[in-house]
Amino acid sequence: MKIDEGLIIEQMKSPKTREEGLRMLMSAYQSRLYWHIRRLVVQHDDAQDLLQDTFVKVYHNFDKFKGGSQLYTWLYRIATNEALQHLNKIKKMQLTDEGAEYYLQNAVAENTKHDAEELEIMLQKAIHCLPEKQRLVFTMKYYDDLPYEEMSKILDMSVGTLKTNYHYAKEKVTEYLRQNIEEFE
Repeated sequence: MKIDEGLIIEQMKSPKTREEGLRMLMSAYQSRLYWHIRRLVVQHDDAQDLLQDTFVKVYHNFDKFKGGSQLYTWLYRIATNEALQHLNKIKKMQLTDEGAEYYLQNAVAENTKHDAEELEIMLQKAIHCLPEKQRLVFTMKYYDDLPYEEMSKILDMSVGTLKTNYHYAKEKVTEYLRQNIEEFE
C-alpha cells in the first residue's frame, strides 16, 4: 500500500477531518511503529500502551508538525521518546541499571515464542545488554534499516556520533554472541 503523506497531513491539519486523518495515519504507520517500540520495550502490553500514547500525542500536537522532515520521521521520534520515557521509569523503579537490564533480559525470554531460534533470543539479550543510546541506534539501523541522516533527525545526534554508537554496539553484540553461542552448541 502506497502511503500518501500529503493527504494524511492535509486531513490531520483540519479540525473537521482530523479524526479521519488519524485513522489514515494509524492504518499507514501502526505496524511499523509498534515493532519499533516493541523492540525497545520488549513487552507486548507495554508496546501497545506506548503506541496508543504515541497516537494520542500526535493527535493533540499535530499543529507542532512543521513539515521540516517526513511525517514518519516525526512519528518515529515521538514513539522513540515515549519508549525511552517508559524505560527510564522502569530504571527508576528498579533503582539500578543492572535491575533494568535484568528486567529487559527476562522480558525477552518470556516474550519469545517457543519455536523461536535460539540465536534470535541471544541476539535480543545481547541488544538489551547495550547502553541505552547504543541499543537505540543499533535497533534503528539493524532492524529498521534507517539511514543515518534520518536517525540524526529523530535522535538529534550527529551522523558521526550515530556511526560511532552503531560501530561499538555491533562490536559488543558480536562479542556477546561469540561468548554465548558456545553454550548452545
